[in-house]
Amino acid sequence: MTTLQFPTTLVGAVVYLVGLVILWAIVSVPVYFAGKVLTGGKSDFLDAMGATLGGAVAYFVVYFAVSLFLGAVIGDSASAFALLLALLVWLAVYRAAFRTSWVRAFGIVILSWVILLILDYLAVSAFGVTFPNFLPF
Repeated sequence: MTTLQFPTTLVGAVVYLVGLVILWAIVSVPVYFAGKVLTGGKSDFLDAMGATLGGAVAYFVVYFAVSLFLGAVIGDSASAFALLLALLVWLAVYRAAFRTSWVRAFGIVILSWVILLILDYLAVSAFGVTFPNFLPF
């Protein structure tokens, strides 16, 4: 198990933040291409970046808020409900960011995962590196 350690110096904090922005841009690339394909070219890279950041923040907030508040009321099953609700909110963020239907938003999510898997395979083949663990299983 790995632990998350935050930088303790100003230089370390700047490097950490720059790394997060670069990672955010890299993760937005598959979402951008999927959005281009499924919206008929109407989306741009800012839509993809907004969807990836907004989706992650919304997922985090909803999952932990629902788990925390419903956990006290209904117990352990609150986690399952929180997961489903967080995924639905994440999908709603994609729907709003790309100004599309629920089905197309779901398609953007699926197609972006496929593109990410292909990019991961190419990165491993070309450079011997892989993306961090992003598969849910």
